[in-house]
Amino acid sequence: MSLLLRNQVLEMFDHAYQNYMDHAYPADELMPLTCRGRVRGLEPSRGDIDDALGKFSLTLIDTLDTLALLNKTVEFEEAVRRVVADVRLDNDIVVSVFETNIRVLGGLLGGHSMAVMLKESGRMVWYQDELLHMAKDLGLRLLPAFNTSSGLPYPRVNLRYGVRGPETRTGTETDTCTACAGTIILEFAALSRFTGDPTFEAHARRALDFLWEKRQRNSNLVGTTINIHSGEWVRRDSGVGAGIDSYYEYLMKAYILLGDDRFLQRFNTHYASIMKYISQPPLLLDVHIHKPLLPARTWMDSLLAFFPGLQVLKGDIRPAIETHEMLYQVTKKHNFLPEAFTTDFRVHWAQHPLRPEFAESTYFLYKATRDPYYLEVGRTILENLNRFARVPCGFAAMKDVRTGSHEDRMDSFFLAEMFKYLFLLFAEEDDLPFNVEDYVFTTEAHLLPLSLSTASNSQAPPLLDDSNFEWTCPNTRLLFPDPAFPRNLRKPIRSTVDKSSCVYLFNTILFLLSAIAAEDGMRFMQEMMELSSQQQKEQLPPRAVQIVSHPYFGRVVLTAGPAQFGLDLSKSSSGVSMPYNGCSELSNGEIVAGRIALLQRGQCMFAEKARHIHKAGAIGGIVIDDNEGSSSDTAPLFQMAGDGRNTDDVTLPLLFLFHKEGNILLEALKEYREVEVLLSDKARDRGETLSKTERRCEYEKMLICEEVLTPQFVVEQNGTFTT
Repeated sequence: MSLLLRNQVLEMFDHAYQNYMDHAYPADELMPLTCRGRVRGLEPSRGDIDDALGKFSLTLIDTLDTLALLNKTVEFEEAVRRVVADVRLDNDIVVSVFETNIRVLGGLLGGHSMAVMLKESGRMVWYQDELLHMAKDLGLRLLPAFNTSSGLPYPRVNLRYGVRGPETRTGTETDTCTACAGTIILEFAALSRFTGDPTFEAHARRALDFLWEKRQRNSNLVGTTINIHSGEWVRRDSGVGAGIDSYYEYLMKAYILLGDDRFLQRFNTHYASIMKYISQPPLLLDVHIHKPLLPARTWMDSLLAFFPGLQVLKGDIRPAIETHEMLYQVTKKHNFLPEAFTTDFRVHWAQHPLRPEFAESTYFLYKATRDPYYLEVGRTILENLNRFARVPCGFAAMKDVRTGSHEDRMDSFFLAEMFKYLFLLFAEEDDLPFNVEDYVFTTEAHLLPLSLSTASNSQAPPLLDDSNFEWTCPNTRLLFPDPAFPRNLRKPIRSTVDKSSCVYLFNTILFLLSAIAAEDGMRFMQEMMELSSQQQKEQLPPRAVQIVSHPYFGRVVLTAGPAQFGLDLSKSSSGVSMPYNGCSELSNGEIVAGRIALLQRGQCMFAEKARHIHKAGAIGGIVIDDNEGSSSDTAPLFQMAGDGRNTDDVTLPLLFLFHKEGNILLEALKEYREVEVLLSDKARDRGETLSKTERRCEYEKMLICEEVLTPQFVVEQNGTFTT
């Protein structure tokens, strides 16, 4: 089984990487639905998420050491040549210090490590540390961000102009996240030790020292957001997910890479508090740093999925198994981990940008236990990626795990991390080109050699008080002599998630109330009641428009808003298979009969449009927004209202697409003329949407099907119909 799954990982990686190179390079990222590159400034702004993009071919740099690990030596060498020849770092653009450090600086250093390893084995003899020179250039461009009184970096920096002066368009921020300031040490220390310049490591150490000093001394926890000038905590909630996650990871891994006992001591201090206050197995719930017995929220974000893997490195296997099992059951419930989910395992934020943290923890647990159960978990990850995220031009992020709709996005970390961990999970030792035990993985899964621990370091560590200090990790074979023990740990977790019950949360609340003062308890109960009330409010139910005909075969799913009238697709088991205004009776409605009509928003009420196409015999309708540039990526879900009249006469389904998603549909129609779609409450498994002819085309990967598919779209324009 492992061999087949390993080969499947390689095929999936090739599909993602080659589509990036064919359709996106030298752009930073691939847009897999529209098959083009994402260039910052040419696409509508997505806010802070675009700060990762710096016009430096982000995905290629982030993928370098993945190519080497997957034995793609020829592709790796070609990629290094491209980066050296094409990438420029002197760009007048404002980027995230955190993202640029972990993705670009880390990618260059990981690529350099692989190039040196290959050169020592007789390959790439031409390589003269070009990637390292680029890494130092980038490090110098990031350094101005650290020019603060605290030593904590500004969250953003202009690659050309730094942070001072109007031309930088940055440097006015006052806050940064704990992870943003505390996830620098591995890359900066590696850069210092590779180059012999101690400046970078010194700045990273200073930032970590400041965060340690600012921890809450009673709880030994840190907040999520801190003022970079005063050191005051701006957000005082504390957890192991977004905003803090990799700060804890880098304390542990800095000890592993650099051999400085101070980092392990700090990690152990924090870890004891995490297990005391935040960990409520299998849950990991945020608390307030000053009152750590008070939960800060009743939901968890998907970034905490890395934590079981970190617990494996720590040697604390039991809670790692329990939390990982909870995450796996949530994954099976929704196909992917939602960006956030509640304590009773419902969706809180429905997106899933193909994050790798769950795969990371799966790999580390398999390494620690050799339990084949985790190979099955990995297979589930692979199957879900292929069934729900794979599209003709790569893999698309999930806009909504409930409907299976896609977002035109394939982040660089998908290639940098996901395929590394899945390949390592299924690979045998002989499949690997080097011993991964000689490297530490950064938070972006870049490979830094442990030999750096012996490189020159200008800072001698002080003598430590080693009382109550853990120096060794337990042997998992001694911990779990009974192979059934991990299975017995997982069983109650599985039943808890299956029941999706609030009893677990209620019992947790009762336990916490017994442990805190009455005044705090009353306030806490009021907060819980308010949160519960908010969760009971009905959410707008998204719907899906799925293109099921050749060459899409169900791979492209668009997020659609529902109507408050017409057929309720959530109660339809099969969905509906299949301008422009629809504001008057259709003169040649016989062409619409039995098909789905496309309609443009505007000029009349939605219900009126629905009545006209219904009268013409249409089986459904899709309204496309007339506001150019609108997109479900940036706008809240839109729900079409009735016209104030009774709408019981409208029984067909009507869905709403924003302009961007509607254009994807129109482009498909323009190119293929005959396009079939499925309107439903959520995307169907691709196997359910394929006809026999389409199955054969899919299986044989044919470019042209032998049979003509039935046309399903009708476009009304200027009173005439064209197919």
